[in-house]
Amino acid sequence: MTEHPQTGESGATEMQKNRRVGVAIVGVGGAVATTAIAGVAMIRKGLAGTDGLPLADAPGTGSLVAYENLVFGGWDLSGEDLSEAAASHGVLDKAQIFAVKDELDAVVPWPAAGNREFCRNAKGDNVAVASGHREQVEMIRTDLRRFREENALDEVVLVNLASTERAVDPSSPVLASAGAFERGVEESDPAIGPAMLYAYAAISSGVPYVNFTPSAAADVPALVELAGRENVPVSGKDGKTGQTMVKTVLAPAFRSRGLKVEGWFSTNILGNRDGQILDDPDSLASKVTTKGSVLDEMLGYPVKDHIVSIHYYPPRGDDKEAWDNIDLVGFMGRRMQMKVNFLCSDSVLAAPLVIELVRLSELAKRRGEGGVQEQFGLFFKAPTVANGHAPEHALHRQEERLFKWLLSGSPDAS
Repeated sequence: MTEHPQTGESGATEMQKNRRVGVAIVGVGGAVATTAIAGVAMIRKGLAGTDGLPLADAPGTGSLVAYENLVFGGWDLSGEDLSEAAASHGVLDKAQIFAVKDELDAVVPWPAAGNREFCRNAKGDNVAVASGHREQVEMIRTDLRRFREENALDEVVLVNLASTERAVDPSSPVLASAGAFERGVEESDPAIGPAMLYAYAAISSGVPYVNFTPSAAADVPALVELAGRENVPVSGKDGKTGQTMVKTVLAPAFRSRGLKVEGWFSTNILGNRDGQILDDPDSLASKVTTKGSVLDEMLGYPVKDHIVSIHYYPPRGDDKEAWDNIDLVGFMGRRMQMKVNFLCSDSVLAAPLVIELVRLSELAKRRGEGGVQEQFGLFFKAPTVANGHAPEHALHRQEERLFKWLLSGSPDAS
């Protein structure tokens, strides 16, 4: 029996299977990006399976582009070979790097936009020097066009995996509307940071945009408006990989059993480049905001003693440790505790989500569905929403909405 292209693998057309989709990554030399690139190369060579990829065997995914048909490129402040970068990150072992060294080194980092005012701990000399915001945007757009043409791509998706920028003032007038933002680009307004310039360049080029970082980008009102006007899919922000993913499973369970959360202490130690960037207080503030924003909305009441801390600890490298202590109150005031210790590879959790978001964003573009893709909230700590309502954080409800969209084309289908 032949299924509809949106409802199963057997319905995928040859055209869909053979589509070539470019993945233009900001921060292409980072741990998450090199892990994603190596993983797809190993799948292509038959050296790895699809474990850890959430949509590999899921229903309704027949219309998604094949993993093997993703083509990678992107920007980085460091110009070092990606095989050397991957070795320094310590996520892949020597045999894995050797097996896909040619594929890694074929991705030569393009000079990147940088601004020390937005990210003090991000360093490198592979910098795209521009006279102002407008020239910077045009350089990014030129890179996107060249990437598409040189690789004969059917579509390109831009993914932000760059270092976390400092928080911005959400009340800044330049972020209030698309018109104000475009004037701000012309005037090189200092309130506009690199993440927003990449997002603007993508949207104005018709390229779907994914923000996997806590940085302000396509979630600011001006760029939400622009994405809707240009009918370009955007999604974000801050990938939900480890500790917060667990939190969005446990909190709804406590609520369903009437257990009151009296306090929730969350701490993280990590020693990768992300941890180094977060050693700066301004960048850290952006990250803690997205990690700490989910709990009250899921429980339906404020948790006074909800503490989130992140510590840079170089010996740990990419093998992050996330530790939670949860204090609960049950029937007749009886106090209880739960402790969770999650030792995980940060990038091994994140890279598959990035890959799936690229495939989903390309499908949204092909379906003609632009603007904020709220149904992708399953993958984010602080899901961007279009109309100002509170985002859904509970993992099971987010998953349900995504699969409704995959199967029916509508996240609100009954």
